[in-house]
Amino acid sequence: QVQLVESGGGLVQAGGSLRLSCAASGRTFSTYAMGWFRQAPGKEREFVAAISWSGGNTHYADFVRGRFTISRDNAKNTVYLQMNLLKPEDTGVYYCAAGPWVRRTIYEYDYWGQGTLVTVSS
Repeated sequence: QVQLVESGGGLVQAGGSLRLSCAASGRTFSTYAMGWFRQAPGKEREFVAAISWSGGNTHYADFVRGRFTISRDNAKNTVYLQMNLLKPEDTGVYYCAAGPWVRRTIYEYDYWGQGTLVTVSS
């Protein structure tokens, strides 16, 4: 069992930066791939980024490539999402998730956090 708690969301102007954190409980955190997803109002939850258990393999959605960076610190049981050059369309609730493989679909993740709201003003 893994429990996930996101933090770091907030209000930022377009062009600004935020760093999201996802703290995990449980001693098996380092065995899970981790993903970040987001959900804008009225839209489906979508893949943002994912990282393998070792941190050596990362994947990004095309719309964040070059702006967002996913990383993890297994010693701290934490995964991060550094978000730069934010745009109003990046607004939404950001969720972290844990699963056995680095995947882009929500159905392949077993554990989810409660989400943290990111609002980007124009």
